[in-house]
Amino acid sequence: MMLVKDAKSAWRWFSVQAMAVQGAAAAAWLSVPDDLRAAVPDEWMAAGAIALAVLGIVGRLVDQGE
Repeated sequence: MMLVKDAKSAWRWFSVQAMAVQGAAAAAWLSVPDDLRAAVPDEWMAAGAIALAVLGIVGRLVDQGE
């Protein structure tokens, strides 16, 4: 397994940022009290996760320069 040439600057990539937001959102969601979680429709959470995953894919495909 080899890292990409510019792995040190990976934090600047849209794909890495989208996946970091998705992970942080999932961790934050676990800390939300159950009664508040019940107030948010499951479809919203699924849509948010899908949107962040799509943004990660798009971010990986877009040329972000040096």
